[in-house]
Amino acid sequence: MRDAIIIGGGHNGLVCAHYLAKAGLKVTVLERRGVVGGAAVTEEFHPGFRNSVAAYTVSLLNPKVIRDMELPKHGLRVVERPLSNFLPLNDSQYLKIGNGKTKEEVARFSQRDAERLEAYAGQLDVAADLLRDLVLQTPPNMVQGSWMSALPELIKAGTLGNRMRKLPLSMQRELLDLFTKSAGDYLDSWFESAPIKAAYGFDSIVGNYASPYTPGSAYVLLHHVFGEVNGKKGAWGHAIGGMGAITQAMSQSAQSRGVEVRTDCAVQEVLLTRGRATGVVTAAGEKLEARVVISNLNPRLLYTKLVDSAVLPADFLRRMQSWRCGSGTFRMNVALSELPDFSCLPGKQMAEHHGSGIIIAPSLGYMERAYHDARAEGWSRKPIIEVLIPSTLDPTLAPQGQHVASLFCQHVAPQLPDGSSWDDHRDTVADLMIETVNEYAPNFKRAVLGRQIMSPLDLERTFGLIGGDIFHGALGLDQLFSARPMLGYADYRGPIPGLYTCGAGNHPGGGVTGAPGHNAAREILRDFR
Repeated sequence: MRDAIIIGGGHNGLVCAHYLAKAGLKVTVLERRGVVGGAAVTEEFHPGFRNSVAAYTVSLLNPKVIRDMELPKHGLRVVERPLSNFLPLNDSQYLKIGNGKTKEEVARFSQRDAERLEAYAGQLDVAADLLRDLVLQTPPNMVQGSWMSALPELIKAGTLGNRMRKLPLSMQRELLDLFTKSAGDYLDSWFESAPIKAAYGFDSIVGNYASPYTPGSAYVLLHHVFGEVNGKKGAWGHAIGGMGAITQAMSQSAQSRGVEVRTDCAVQEVLLTRGRATGVVTAAGEKLEARVVISNLNPRLLYTKLVDSAVLPADFLRRMQSWRCGSGTFRMNVALSELPDFSCLPGKQMAEHHGSGIIIAPSLGYMERAYHDARAEGWSRKPIIEVLIPSTLDPTLAPQGQHVASLFCQHVAPQLPDGSSWDDHRDTVADLMIETVNEYAPNFKRAVLGRQIMSPLDLERTFGLIGGDIFHGALGLDQLFSARPMLGYADYRGPIPGLYTCGAGNHPGGGVTGAPGHNAAREILRDFR
């Protein structure tokens, strides 16, 4: 008999499977699609052109997971961007971030802001280090019952409290700001010039259907800076072969430990025996039994689609039904005959800015208008777009002399306000995204040879990302840490014995981190022992 069945072969499911198998458990991973990886996959979308389909860049993947799974041994190679970000502001101005150039670049707009960069980075580094310490920990869980059951959670909470108390009071105040304020208000307190605030504020709305002036968005900014690439904190990079190279390496690592991976195997139902999860029924009608079942799905999808609602506590079910999802994300890949030629920095020959994250959003006000526009109209008429051209770093993705570009676009409404389907508007919005880039690089539109479109509905149907939510649930204060996915269930367990969760709907949340899978495996093994 199997020890564990994992529903969903996304990266967290593969990580969890690896750790369980390493400890001697017999594990089967069931993946609905024909390839493992979840949203971290690489596919050919136009003849001769391949790219990451949904997740598109590397930073948050935890270094312990990389080491433990020996991912480089299984083919993973990550290269750093030559420049962190490039912001074309208009036809003549731009801002470069990273590679030792930030201070000089910012000084062109504000000497005062340039002088404050080091202090800002220092404060953010302290906060990011705290997050790094918490990422691989199970949050303190709110429990009911005897003091014996509450004691371990009190100890965890006390350990966290001691970690916080060691920080100077000024840093504790800074952390309070980062966890409660809007990114816009936080950045306004540090800087005066629009370009640097836009460069840093962009992280606060990535995957977050909100204005940068929405309270709590400063945390989303922080969530995107606790990563690293090849030991360099805060850096972003590219996996050679695309994001699928990460999950293929994970799959090979897990299978080398004896994990069985089955693709084209959708799960229809979680089997319960006397109130305990004991297996699954596949869409093909096959019954598979196991000592435990582990879900790598969005928790709302698990508890409202695969579990009999009659066995769930009423309050738990109500809260799962209202679990907030929706990223405001529209994802595209385009095949290009040539590199974009930006009006503000002309040239179609490869330069460092072509290998960066190119952010089309010149100010926080622009981002705020994009959000309110999408709320009212369904999509922003002047959208926020990050353009990555991974073929500048990875020649395996496109024919020689040609390129692929990832377009991560916001804001669009997860559900259109007039009740129409995204299927009726996806091409119109895709045209708008290309036209928007073309305003800054006038050769872009004519360079497009082919495109792949992922509306919020496409992301939901293809990858199970409800409302296109790349985080498996919004990163609001009501859905973080001990409240992710819910107070009382922050320890990767749920109300049904034998049923666990290991996906991004758990702490520490979204991004290709591997941390939820790592942490869930630890708790499951604790119960097995």
